[in-house]
Amino acid sequence: MLKFYYSGAPNPVKVALFLEEAGIPYEAIPVDTRKGEQHSPDYLKINPNAKVPAIVDGDVTVFDSNAILLYLADKTGKFLPPQSDKNRGELLSWLMFVATGLGPFSGQSVHFRHYAPKDGSDYAVNRYVYEAQRHYGVVDARLATRKYMVAETYTIVDMALWGWARMAPFVAGDDMWTKFPNLKRLVDEISARPAAKIANALKDRHAFKTEMDDEARKAMFRHMDVKVV
Repeated sequence: MLKFYYSGAPNPVKVALFLEEAGIPYEAIPVDTRKGEQHSPDYLKINPNAKVPAIVDGDVTVFDSNAILLYLADKTGKFLPPQSDKNRGELLSWLMFVATGLGPFSGQSVHFRHYAPKDGSDYAVNRYVYEAQRHYGVVDARLATRKYMVAETYTIVDMALWGWARMAPFVAGDDMWTKFPNLKRLVDEISARPAAKIANALKDRHAFKTEMDDEARKAMFRHMDVKVV
């Protein structure tokens, strides 16, 4: 059975959504990142980058949420657009847009808005909130003229987007749904799906640490103890 290493963060949840939508049996293995379990030697053998999610599918190991989505979609043939060079190009482009832009800028926006020490400078907060909102704006503009991100079909791109976009107000401000109504329409649609409700509730199967205390900061923000400049 496929092993799925997860937490309640946005990236694992998007993989949980695919697994539930596709009906793939899996063993859910919690990795409590606020306790530092992602740095354990056993987990580093699975993902040397010490992040969740990761999957082990027989003798195949895949880490990074977007790589996992693409791997599972290609393996099962599910949640891909109709086969054509045009559709494949759009799928890869938008999936990488989420992987290299929307996701990372969302994460940095969350970090600097909610968790970084307050040093009196608003530069980092402004940069990452601006870039997060800019990326969501690109998506909103695309969704203004189509139901889904690629080929009018519910695909792994929509799943990848949903993982972060369902948290848009926490990411970049309480007015995100007002600014980006087309994005909200898609998020609401996906969130209402039975598979999404199960994916969202997966975190409740395990008593994950919720406190952002010194232990959690040392586990998640290791740069705070290491000066490189």
